[in-house]
Amino acid sequence: MAEERPSRGPLDGLVVLDLSRILAGPTCTQLLGDLGATVIKIENPATWGDDTRTWGPPFVHDPDGAPTDLSSYFMSSNRNKFSVALDIASEEGQAAVRKIAARADAVIENFKPGGLARYGLDHETLLRDYPHLVYCSISGFGQTGPNREKPGYDLMAQGWGGIMSLTGEPEGEPMKVAVAVADVMCGMYAAVGILSALRHRDRTGEGQHIDLALVDTQVSWLINEGVAHLTTGEPRQRRGNGHAAIVPYQVFAAADGWVIVAVGNDAQFRRLCDYLGRPELGDDTRYATNPARLANRDDLIPLLSELLARRERDEIIAGLEALRVPVGPVNTLEQVFATDQVAARGMRIEMAREDVERGGVELIGNPLKFSSSPVTYRRPPPHFGEDTVRVMDWIANGGEGSPED
Repeated sequence: MAEERPSRGPLDGLVVLDLSRILAGPTCTQLLGDLGATVIKIENPATWGDDTRTWGPPFVHDPDGAPTDLSSYFMSSNRNKFSVALDIASEEGQAAVRKIAARADAVIENFKPGGLARYGLDHETLLRDYPHLVYCSISGFGQTGPNREKPGYDLMAQGWGGIMSLTGEPEGEPMKVAVAVADVMCGMYAAVGILSALRHRDRTGEGQHIDLALVDTQVSWLINEGVAHLTTGEPRQRRGNGHAAIVPYQVFAAADGWVIVAVGNDAQFRRLCDYLGRPELGDDTRYATNPARLANRDDLIPLLSELLARRERDEIIAGLEALRVPVGPVNTLEQVFATDQVAARGMRIEMAREDVERGGVELIGNPLKFSSSPVTYRRPPPHFGEDTVRVMDWIANGGEGSPED
């Protein structure tokens, strides 16, 4: 009896056709790949693949020290994938993509609305021919609405969707989040949507189209600030590192660096005041409750800032942790990835590649921790088109199992 191979993860057996590029779609498909799905990424020979292959430096170098097509940006969202070089503008490329689609469970793309219709690879055509498919389209503003033709980029979404109006110092300019968080969150919604639609497909046999807009997803995670505006009808303010509804909940300058103090309730505030040697502040009617602290923020924060600035960062952290007051450092990335916590949680990983300078690449791990079906890191980010022959041979031989077998 043949030995059963180990599971690749909870999505083992699913095949995903990835027609996306840059970040939102690739974030989604990397997550699905980590969970065990076979992800086949189609890359355009005319551009030498995904745009982000050239978004650098930094690049990984080959053993001779020359830069490769593996930029750090590309590698951040493209492990556990097969790279297939196909020109979808050609009849041969379209036919090959359709053969993969016939075997796939899900398709994801981020072309402009209607952009794939000219190639016969749009959702209406593929769902007509392969009704089992879950087909996810990501665009800037969605498939409908007056802005459907406008392009979608993370920075544009952060500006249009309002998050930049809430981010930055009160008197400064609106500020984007440092990483492309609108793209990343859109990828998360795409993964949830695809898995939900697959659940429906498995119950009913019916595939469907998912219409996902970058701006819609950004608006959705305005969360409490968005609902506060809808509740009051009033503009919301930028508060820098302060919080709109909790005080004190922000970054403070210590004598030798920066520290976060995040007081979540009145008892914690009283313990903070005890630590600072000003217990009377905890009973002061101006500060004793969170609504009172909000109303008197402009008086309280300078007072706390002066008291905290007299002490060193590590002293503050140790002192407040002992009193069960939420506190923490503002780490650099070097400090983050050097911590025992990151190591213990598997958030810094290395994947072998014999054709690169150090014999492998370092990546950020997946945060999902399953008790029975863990994520797997099977394939490092691919070079452009490196799996074309392997995948097309797999399809030509009937597409049974996975090209990973």
